[in-house]
Amino acid sequence: MSEEKCPKCSGTKLVEGTDYTHVRPLGKPMSMGSNKIYTYCVNCGEIVSIRIEYPHKIG
Repeated sequence: MSEEKCPKCSGTKLVEGTDYTHVRPLGKPMSMGSNKIYTYCVNCGEIVSIRIEYPHKIG
């Protein structure tokens, strides 16, 4: 597997984090939803990817 690099600065130290807001299905504001997981570059802060932790919870 090749090492992932930041598209902005070519940094190789990428880490994952989340925020406090969940993604919820449209029209279902009371749904528990799921976390967004961000992969970002420690060097410049560029967000490389965003994914849903448990997509089946919002499908």
